[in-house]
Amino acid sequence: MLVHMFRADGRVFGFSGDEAGASLPEGYGDWVTFKSLELTRGVAQPGVDVTECLDDIEAHGFHLTDAHMRITDRAL
Repeated sequence: MLVHMFRADGRVFGFSGDEAGASLPEGYGDWVTFKSLELTRGVAQPGVDVTECLDDIEAHGFHLTDAHMRITDRAL
């Protein structure tokens, strides 16, 4: 799956299947496009827990981290 990565204030990163990041929650400052990644279950990606990321995108439409720690639950 092609996943688009965005950066907000501080060390918060948002991952979304939406190229524009429209699914990302407000309250973290402006989301700025960072890069796009092809994520595949079972294939390691440095700095990203692929399974956790794809599970969150499937369930919530986004995955959030702060310094590589999952914070998706705080945004729900």
